[in-house]
Amino acid sequence: MQSISFNHLVEQVQQLAIDEKQVLWELLEKYLQEERRNAIYESYQEAREVEEHLTFSSDIEQLKKQLQ
Repeated sequence: MQSISFNHLVEQVQQLAIDEKQVLWELLEKYLQEERRNAIYESYQEAREVEEHLTFSSDIEQLKKQLQ
């Protein structure tokens, strides 16, 4: 895959027809939504892993032992 500079990419986009720009915009929106969903899911997975290690108790002595 050939590397392309951001400036060159912007110049290329400016040369596109309006309908092509619209399609590109829609694709970018979909890609961004997918990335956001993935980030949310990863955060959810991390929270579940942390939650597995949590313990709850109203017994003060038991809580003190957990701190040691």
